Amino acid sequence: MLFPRNQLLALPCIALAALLVACSPPPPVQIGFIGGLTDRNSDNGQSGLNGVTLAIEQFNRDGGLDGHMVELVVRDDAQNRETAAQSAKSLVDARVDAVIGPFTSGMAEVIVPITGKAGIFQVSPTITSMAFYGKDDNLFRINRTTRDNARDYAKVMVERGQKRIAVAYDVRNRNFTESWLREFQEAVASRGAAVVAPVPYESSSDADFAKVVRGMLDKQPDSLFFISGALDVARLAQQARRQAPKLPIGASEWASTEQLIELGGDVVEGLLIVQNYDRDDGSERFRAFSDAYFKRFQVNPGYSSVSAYDATTVVLKALKMRSKGETLKVAALRSGPYAGLQQEMVFDANGDTTRKVFFTEIRGGRYMKLQ
Repeated sequence: MLFPRNQLLALPCIALAALLVACSPPPPVQIGFIGGLTDRNSDNGQSGLNGVTLAIEQFNRDGGLDGHMVELVVRDDAQNRETAAQSAKSLVDARVDAVIGPFTSGMAEVIVPITGKAGIFQVSPTITSMAFYGKDDNLFRINRTTRDNARDYAKVMVERGQKRIAVAYDVRNRNFTESWLREFQEAVASRGAAVVAPVPYESSSDADFAKVVRGMLDKQPDSLFFISGALDVARLAQQARRQAPKLPIGASEWASTEQLIELGGDVVEGLLIVQNYDRDDGSERFRAFSDAYFKRFQVNPGYSSVSAYDATTVVLKALKMRSKGETLKVAALRSGPYAGLQQEMVFDANGDTTRKVFFTEIRGGRYMKLQ
């Protein structure tokens, strides 16, 4: 069979194009990330992003998803409701297979309905509000609830003789802070103590923290407690040391980042705070993670780094185990339990799990576990 000259010339080009297609790498699998990367208290979101990044890079080095590399699509919620909604819609438009985040319950209140309506499987490393507990939706949570944490705090504080507790709480993240406060009020009341001064405030660069602490002291409490992010806790602690230097202070788990010690310095010495991982874990696996994290980012991991790495482990295993035609949520439910960096993760039908925590005090510029 004879071909016209122009067709003969085209044959090598067609063959080359086919060869290039055959040799090109498989398309990537896209996973979304959403968290607070700018604005106040961005340390949680940034260290969470680091944890996700490290987990994906390690996964890809091990071959990825049957040869498909995993690509991270990053969006910032900026701790702003409008920005969070836009970022969530952007991830929906990008048709990501799953989303890791958000990192605060206030932002989850905006983001989860948008991603959930689109049927996107989502794992939050850190949200704890009771508003997201026991729901049959597309959201899995790595963390325990505000009820769990508040009850444990109440036990520890009342056993230390703290019976009249003043609480400052940031309404900018009210879905979390008001949930935490309600659970704490009930828990201390059941132990014969009381929150004598619940003082709301809105976090901002010009917030009057001296006034907030004065409001806490009006009812003559025997201790001060802050349900706030690390930046605000450092500033509240500063005012507490000026106005009532002998009163014990504590803060909710939201503030337990590396930034709290960096910013707080001497004023946060003695502060009671819980951690959702063991900073002193000497196991081979956790040491390997910590070393790899420091080598990659030149900082030590924090609680959101650990939780975000664990959340990514869940997503990546579910993607690997998913059968044809199966939703990622169904795959995630049947693919557990999951080996976290320190704790095994077992999810119930609603995507909720439990997590062991460790109470610490800041001593000598370090988080020291209570014995």
